[in-house]
Amino acid sequence: MMQLAKLKSELDDARFCTDRLFSLVSDEAMYERPIPERHRLIFYLGHLEAFDWNQIGRWTLGMPSFHESFDQLFEAGIDPSLGNLPADRPSDWPTIHEVHRYNARAREEVDRLLPTVPECIIHMAVEHRLMHAETNAYLLHHLDSKYKHAPANSSKGLSSSFSEDIPKNEMMEVPEGMATLGREPEEGFGWDNEFLQHVVPVPAFLISRHKVTNQQYLQFVQEGGEPSAFWVKRGDAWYVRTMFQEVPLPPFWPVYVTHRQAEAYANWAGMTLPTEPQFHRAAFGTPSGIEQSFPWGNAASMFQHGNVDFHAWDLAPVNAHPLGDSAFGLAQMVGNGWEWTSTVFHPFHGFSPFPTYPGYSARFFDQDHYVVKGAGPFTSSRLLRRSFRNWFRQSYPYAHIGFRCVQS
Repeated sequence: MMQLAKLKSELDDARFCTDRLFSLVSDEAMYERPIPERHRLIFYLGHLEAFDWNQIGRWTLGMPSFHESFDQLFEAGIDPSLGNLPADRPSDWPTIHEVHRYNARAREEVDRLLPTVPECIIHMAVEHRLMHAETNAYLLHHLDSKYKHAPANSSKGLSSSFSEDIPKNEMMEVPEGMATLGREPEEGFGWDNEFLQHVVPVPAFLISRHKVTNQQYLQFVQEGGEPSAFWVKRGDAWYVRTMFQEVPLPPFWPVYVTHRQAEAYANWAGMTLPTEPQFHRAAFGTPSGIEQSFPWGNAASMFQHGNVDFHAWDLAPVNAHPLGDSAFGLAQMVGNGWEWTSTVFHPFHGFSPFPTYPGYSARFFDQDHYVVKGAGPFTSSRLLRRSFRNWFRQSYPYAHIGFRCVQS
């Protein structure tokens, strides 16, 4: 009973987070499509409650539907390739009032059924919602600012972000060692692609202490590289779109790019992107060979360790949060932006899909999605576990993903 109360509290907290995000958006914006390839925002308003109801009520407990058309309409998102645009119109979608009424009923039904649901399904509902809080955040990042109501703390961190010490562009040595990827079932909840745990030998390599900055990437752009989708050029000057405004390009913020852009920069610099095992070794390994739960040790994340969990609406310089450095002296392996790896998203040996969510990972095991590791500014602390894996299409330009480079 105590565990159920804890999980219900976590679900309520996750609901508060996503409700707060939708409160920042005007009603007229709910039929906008901030990212051309994705659904209109109205879909995401209904998707979270539909997912919880479908997973818990229909697919786990076999309950009859109370609104079958909405259960199906809001069941699953889309992940089309770049330029493959949906053809729906705003009039094809229900009204905001209808969606709110469905959401209220779905939430009521889910709360009533929670005591009869396996804990793993509740974990799934909580983490799915937290992942969508992050998805919704980067969707809103690309929404025209005229549709957004900036909260009172929206500029938190911006003024101090320009006065930090200049980060040194240095390469750090990571000696050969072992990297433990994945997790064992007895360790607790994880998504299907996190299993099974296995150990990989990693030869010695050099890796950049910091994520690649706007300043570094600007030099690449000036020599013909493709600019970030978060950048805007006004005359001869570059600006970056923050969540609620445009600001002159902050030189020491991490740059957010696609995998192809990151790979092109690494090639230009005479280096490569790290593999998933290299990232693990650099982030969680130690000189003694013992692996840690987090780069900074085994204690759970606090805000001094990194820019995560909606602590700020925008980025910090790449040398902020030194208490979060890894045992090898690497900065921000977790927080302030996910990081691309050169590893194609694939299953580990022993992979088995969730019975009630078989497509969570399996439909992305192709040659177009790459593993990203670490965490972004809107990643929940709950998702910072070492085994958690994220992934995106190699040409996807909209997410909060940066990178760093390695050399053999």
